[in-house]
Amino acid sequence: MTDQTAALVADRELGSPAGRSTDRYPADPGPLDDLERRFGRLYSRQRLGIEEDHEARMAAPHRRSLRLRRWYRSPALVRRTLKLTGLYWWASRNAGRIQVRRHPIHLPALPAAFDGFTILQLSDLHVDISPAAMNRLAELLPQLNYDLCVLTGDYRGKTYGPCKATIEGMARIRANICGPVYAVLGNHDSLRMVPAFEEMNIRMLVNEAEPLMRDGQLLYLAGIDDAHFYRVDNIEKTALQIPHGALSILLSHTPEIYRQAAHAGFNLLLSGHTHGGQICLPGAIPLTLDSALPRRMGAGSWRYGRMTGYTSVGVGSSIVPARINCPPEITLHELRAAEGPAPSVRALAQVEGVEHTRQHQLAGKKNGHADRNIGDRQRQWAHTGEQRQQ
Repeated sequence: MTDQTAALVADRELGSPAGRSTDRYPADPGPLDDLERRFGRLYSRQRLGIEEDHEARMAAPHRRSLRLRRWYRSPALVRRTLKLTGLYWWASRNAGRIQVRRHPIHLPALPAAFDGFTILQLSDLHVDISPAAMNRLAELLPQLNYDLCVLTGDYRGKTYGPCKATIEGMARIRANICGPVYAVLGNHDSLRMVPAFEEMNIRMLVNEAEPLMRDGQLLYLAGIDDAHFYRVDNIEKTALQIPHGALSILLSHTPEIYRQAAHAGFNLLLSGHTHGGQICLPGAIPLTLDSALPRRMGAGSWRYGRMTGYTSVGVGSSIVPARINCPPEITLHELRAAEGPAPSVRALAQVEGVEHTRQHQLAGKKNGHADRNIGDRQRQWAHTGEQRQQ
């Protein structure tokens, strides 16, 4: 299939009229002028400038030896290692075995109209290097029921290079998604993808927030740019677009901004990036998360203060299409109303500490060793509370 034919097929899959230009997906889509009008001159030039610096660095032959320090990012080395251990073909099959996870989320002050509202989260698709996962995803999507879909970044396989194959792959995925779709960029993605994505009716949130209305009630959906590599995220600007006290959901490719998001008042953070480790030891223990955050936040549900978080392990695979003890996932988040304000992590630790101290006081008195037991348990639970807060 020629490049022009492939582009025409993608147009038809999106329902575009015949006769539209077949050069819809150039290698580097997104004219600078259009991006500056959409996002502003300063941000656009910062983002694109860092992208160009990264492209030049990755293309320079004398830089390649430096990348050996991150040996686990070399596709050839990872593939060879897996083959030597006899795990490669098993790991490759695992990469296409997508699990559908259903995750209820209880949120205080959730508007009644959004009780039961379901969000489909797809993360880390890496569409151009994850063929088995993309084929399985196309089979699963028509079977799912949801109200809204969110994409939490990393659509391209590499962190540099042409975008055309990625955009064409995303067009095929978008054709299988019903209803509104919102997305953010990841550290593998180029700002130049945005115009093509928005032509597919994927609303890109780049340090922006947008109200969602249902039966006259509102919640706010916000999204920031990549905070892991590009670091052009702007939580302050994004949060200021949301009325004080309104329930808000933040999309971020990486969960590493959990502190900033929680203290900015977001109720829910949906993210990805970590792949859950992708190659894990038994018990889903990751070898690396490539992220600066507590390991408990590397996959699945977690809390920080009053904010609920969820880190998807992703649909696709990075470096090589292989997974061990960490199957790919798509997640259906069902929002549920919770009565009363959510307790903070510190409050939970204090409540647990008081309750256990009380129980051991009673046990100590019964055994005639009250003072020693009380002191031991108070120190133990005070230490545990500090660890949880950290």
